[in-house]
Amino acid sequence: MLDGTGSMGVFKDIKNLLIGMRITGKHLGRHAITIQYPEEKWTMPERSRGVVVLLSDKETGELNCTGCMLCMRACPTAAIEIDAPRGEDKKRTLKVFNVDNALCCYCGLCEEACNFSALKMATMYEYSTPDKGDLFWDMKKLQEAGRDVPYEDKRKKKKAKPVEAAPTKEATPVKEDTQTGPPPPDDKASDTAEKEDEG
Repeated sequence: MLDGTGSMGVFKDIKNLLIGMRITGKHLGRHAITIQYPEEKWTMPERSRGVVVLLSDKETGELNCTGCMLCMRACPTAAIEIDAPRGEDKKRTLKVFNVDNALCCYCGLCEEACNFSALKMATMYEYSTPDKGDLFWDMKKLQEAGRDVPYEDKRKKKKAKPVEAAPTKEATPVKEDTQTGPPPPDDKASDTAEKEDEG
């Protein structure tokens, strides 16, 4: 014996089947949008978050990283390891910069924390490997991966002050006084003098 809820359930299922077939029918005659990977590769958007890379100066080729460790502190999974001891001049020297991509959650907090355009989440995503140790990238590998990555340099570079030439002693022109004799009397002074004479 069928109750009211059982028959209504069948009609609901048929309705949902027809809705799904209608959506399939819309796309039936259209060109397929499937990309045949790996022969075809999708161009990743600029803001996509792939592997972390270290960026180098466009002119000198040296790393932009100053060893401030802000990215290491911002990383929620402790995937970044930095060793940058202070030298005698009290400036940090970058010795070690490692990223464990097996721990990285690709959140982008390290990129946001960096004030020196030193690292970026690149658009690379093809680095799967059967060996977990290959996902541990050292400073050299991170720099090589970031060589061709485009970025906007947001660092504040100190501009070299232009060297000013020593001022030359030039003869300053002397204004010639065309008047001879005493200066002309002031109008106000002459008015007060006349009033005194009258009084």
